[in-house]
Amino acid sequence: MDADQSIRDAIASVIALREASNANPALREAVAAVKRFQARRFAHTYADILGPGPYQRAARFFLDELYSDKDFSHRDAQFSRIAGALQKFFPKQVVATAVSLAQLHALTESLDHAMGLQWLVVVAEAGLGLGRLTAAPVAAQAQAYVAAWREVARFEDRLLQLSTVLAVGRELDKLTRTPGLIMMLKMMRRPAHAAGLASLQAFLESGFDTFSQMAGRGEGARLFLAIVSTRESALIGQLNATHDFDLPAAFGLA
Repeated sequence: MDADQSIRDAIASVIALREASNANPALREAVAAVKRFQARRFAHTYADILGPGPYQRAARFFLDELYSDKDFSHRDAQFSRIAGALQKFFPKQVVATAVSLAQLHALTESLDHAMGLQWLVVVAEAGLGLGRLTAAPVAAQAQAYVAAWREVARFEDRLLQLSTVLAVGRELDKLTRTPGLIMMLKMMRRPAHAAGLASLQAFLESGFDTFSQMAGRGEGARLFLAIVSTRESALIGQLNATHDFDLPAAFGLA
């Protein structure tokens, strides 16, 4: 499938899911609660490298751009609008990264939507309103999250989500090692903004700057991605297990 069609299909899926959520205020809030909890969980899991150190920028990039609860509608609109002409604006290596990002976004939105639907079931079974659960201690939210995660299941999709996150990281790292590509990207800043591609350009520049910084530290990017792979795989394994696990350790409830 062509890059432009892959991007269009992925973004169309995201938009359809977002519209379905927006049509149901309770579901919209449930999906938002799931996203907020996941961002908080990521911040806890990587608290040791989100502080000053060699991996701070990379961890912050992953939190802000891949695991965030931010509204990416502007970036989505840009992807969708220029999918057919993407090759005219960006080098082919960048296009491949854009395709991976769009597919990751679609998969993530699908999983979050399913979690939101199940979150409503968990709330109803507990006899709580969405507002009460959102305001509840994080321990109660974590228990609801685990229950929803296990009911949704989709274990293979979770592994695919992680592998795609890592692939985007590897692609960005590889791109920073391509001679002249970073300079070319920066030279495209003005035409990209003029074409209404500011959000996409900002994402690419942020990713390039982050991984180019680590490129000067030898195996920095590889080691960072290994940390993400190890920790996320462990958490997915715990969530997928049938037995209880240490909520304080997983979600920072201590």
